[in-house]
Amino acid sequence: MTARIMIVDDDPLVRSGLRLLMGGDPDLVIAAEAGNGREAIDRHISEPVDMMLMDLRMPVLDGIAATAALKEFENAPAVIVLTTFDADEYVVRALAVGADGFLLKDTPPSDIVAAIKNVLRGQPALSPSVTAALIKQVIGGDGTSARASAARESLTALTERERAVAVCVAKGASNAEIAAELYMSVATVKAHISHIFAKLGATNRVQVAIALHDAGLA
Repeated sequence: MTARIMIVDDDPLVRSGLRLLMGGDPDLVIAAEAGNGREAIDRHISEPVDMMLMDLRMPVLDGIAATAALKEFENAPAVIVLTTFDADEYVVRALAVGADGFLLKDTPPSDIVAAIKNVLRGQPALSPSVTAALIKQVIGGDGTSARASAARESLTALTERERAVAVCVAKGASNAEIAAELYMSVATVKAHISHIFAKLGATNRVQVAIALHDAGLA
């Protein structure tokens, strides 16, 4: 099934580049463009899309506020945020409001297309080069803070099997890799991850990884 994509960036050259990058893929259709978050929301209301590639720093309404608003919609699109810097503090905030992943703007074209398709399949889209720095920025401590205590308490809601899956998630393993390591089916892994998200109040894998790192378990 062809996926409808919206490119949201205040730089026309970036929008043009992304459009060209995805133009040759038959599974992806650039259905709309927007120059700021407010425009993206309005366009989605009139003509919904499946995914947005969302810049973070834009006039009128930035990518964080736009993502938070979009995730309240019943037909909320998937959102991959784009950033220029490793461990950008705005990325942390975007993930907290429900973004489905993030990529550096200099990510190779083939990797961007692969990431888009992964997110559309329910898989994470996280630039490996920034994940460790991002987690370090978020936890920013030695595991003895109130944040660490809260994380350890939240993890008590997980079963032993869910905790094992969560540890694998924190290591960046895919569903298939988790299934192989823990000797379970991919469908079972997906079910466990859904339960983990619900119990931890997480909306993406990075939030699970952060909780595990806060608690000193990854």
